[in-house]
This record gives sequence, C-alpha cells and structure tokens, in this order.
Amino acid sequence: MRLKTADEFHEDRRMSDDCGTFRIRCEADAMKNIERRTFLEAAVLPLAALGLPQAPQSTARGIRVEHGVDRYDAPRTIAGANVVTYKVGTQDTHAGLFLLEQVSMRKGGPPRHLHHAQEEWFYVMEGEYIFEVGQDRMRLKPGDSLLAPRRVPHVWAYVGESPGKILIAFQPAGKMETFFEQAAKLRDFAADAKLYRDCDMDLIGPPLSLA
Repeated sequence: MRLKTADEFHEDRRMSDDCGTFRIRCEADAMKNIERRTFLEAAVLPLAALGLPQAPQSTARGIRVEHGVDRYDAPRTIAGANVVTYKVGTQDTHAGLFLLEQVSMRKGGPPRHLHHAQEEWFYVMEGEYIFEVGQDRMRLKPGDSLLAPRRVPHVWAYVGESPGKILIAFQPAGKMETFFEQAAKLRDFAADAKLYRDCDMDLIGPPLSLA
C-alpha cells in the first residue's frame, strides 16, 4: 500500500475541514429557521388566544340595502323622535364597522358621552346639526362630515325646522348595535348610565342645550 505524501495528507485534511464547516453552517441555518418560526408563532398565537381583534373579514357577497329600508327589515325609534335604520350590520364586517341612518323628527340629540373603543363618524344628509367634540363647537349642513375620535367627549343635536337625516358610523362596531337595540326599548335612554357603561361608553353630561 502506497503511503500518502505530506501534500496529499494536508489536502485530505483541508477537504474534511471544509465539509465539516459546511455541515455546521447548514445546521446553524436550520436552527435560525426554527427559531424564526417559533418567534412568529409566539407573537401571533397569543392574539387569537386572548381574543384580540384581527383584521376584519368582509362577506364574500355584496349586501344591498334599499333606500328607506333597514338592513334587518326592523327599523326602530329612539326617544320617540328618531327613526333609526341599520345600513351595515355588525356581523356584515365581523365587527369591523356598524353604520346607521337616523331621521331626526324633532330638535335635540343624545347626551354628552365618549366611546372607549370606537371612532364615530357623521355625515349630514338633510337639515342642520350642531356638534361639540372636545372643546370645539361646529354647525354641520348637508354634505358636511365629522369624525369624533375615541375617548373624546362629544355631543350633538338636530337644530332644523323640518326632519333631518344623518349617517352615523362606528369603527370598529363594538357593542353599538346592542346599544341601539336596548335604547329603543327605553323611554329615556339618555339617563341610563349603566347602558352606556355596558356598551363601553361613559355618560359625561346632559344633551346639548339649544337655548
């Protein structure tokens, strides 16, 4: 048997070292991939476990609601003078949005309040309304819109002589659909602080004075 020369011996040793280094690098890359997947799973899974909101998923089909019609064919009257029809229900957007149309049959509006978890958006269709959001007071006419941020006290009232009409949206929907369902059953929902608390709001003060 022929003995290897010194050069051949060193060449075999170098090739063995290269293979070992390559194997170590492959193992290190594999470990990094496992650690990366573990990190992502640790970051995402608790959200589902805790029931935290995910991006809302819309329905696969369009939902048409005709003029003057309620989403569930069940219009309701609030405080004896406000006819409310739902246009986008909470379930339509997996609680991402709740949208209603309110016809104001007389002057006035809800008490001053705030939402802990929703932005509230208003779009005036007919008549004129006065709003106070925080320290700002403004008058809205047809075509005007207003966004009331969450956790900011606000109050509004219809001030026109003939019936007014306004679109109101809540994002996310939260418990606002439940609030209107319960308010329609009460003679004076504006004084029911518990109803506001149960629906993640705070009752701050009385309705807007029109004097």
